[in-house]
Amino acid sequence: MLNDLNSLIENGILKSSGAIPVVFEGIEHVLEKTTPMSEASVHDTHELCYVREGEVQIRVEGKKFTLRKGDTIIIRPNMVHSLKVTSKHADTLHLYFGFVPEAFDGAAETGTDKGGKKNKGGVQAGPTVPLPKLAQTSLESFMQFATEGEEESKDPCVVVSGRYKHIVASISERIIEEKTDSTGQSAELMLKLLTVELMIILSRTMQGEWEESLRVKNGKAKELVLIAKDYMDANYDRGITIADAAQYVFLSQGYFTRAFKEEIGMSPMNYLMNVRINRACELLRNDDIKVSAIATAVGFSSAQRFNVAFKKHTGLTPVEYRRNRNKKESGNT
Repeated sequence: MLNDLNSLIENGILKSSGAIPVVFEGIEHVLEKTTPMSEASVHDTHELCYVREGEVQIRVEGKKFTLRKGDTIIIRPNMVHSLKVTSKHADTLHLYFGFVPEAFDGAAETGTDKGGKKNKGGVQAGPTVPLPKLAQTSLESFMQFATEGEEESKDPCVVVSGRYKHIVASISERIIEEKTDSTGQSAELMLKLLTVELMIILSRTMQGEWEESLRVKNGKAKELVLIAKDYMDANYDRGITIADAAQYVFLSQGYFTRAFKEEIGMSPMNYLMNVRINRACELLRNDDIKVSAIATAVGFSSAQRFNVAFKKHTGLTPVEYRRNRNKKESGNT
């Protein structure tokens, strides 16, 4: 039965898209800032890099991207890239995936080599397993979302953001678990299902970004403000600034601030602070989470700054807020 389901899934995907998505390998790295890293890597597969802990800087075709805990980037095939740890240590997860033009049983064709074309020094970068013949399929063409009148993105990578980034991270963790701990037809079927799920979520992420790019390109101030508001809602935990939000919608900070206040009724700084404080209040309900951990989780660089901001907005320190809330809940029971 499981074998029949495997074939059914593969044949259905092949019929509709002409290629099958396959995760060839999953690798986990725990790296120190002093760990020698590969100078550069190029390979034939797509690479998904998810940062579990710490901070890393990834350079892709000369462009620098800073990724912090919870961030994910998709690097397209044959793009020169490198990774550098910028915090004391970092825990990263890497999935190497691509599209094959026929059913894939997990074994590469005779004579094919590994995906890594260029790896100079340091930690091994790129897939370490032999790869089959790959279809020349882009993420956009496989996902088949609307691109009429627009060329496919020429960006060398895609940074996953918004409400889907946590889902992408969760699916990636499950794929690693299946590839590491499970065997047999059930594991093979689960990997296919998880890979398809990952492609669907990436499709939604990229389609959303594509639609937003059109709104930014042709949008009015109201639409741009709403895009920036969504950006702040999704990324408040990353320590973003108002300058980051303005840059996201290609507006000057001064114009963005005026337009935001006119549309939302408060300055972007106050809005972002409200989002962070409201989320902090939710987390303070859990006595097991330290105040310092909550400060980091809602985007503050230090517990001291968090305490000052929290008291300014609520009239109480985080500890006082938690104590008062516990008293009220005890009185209601």
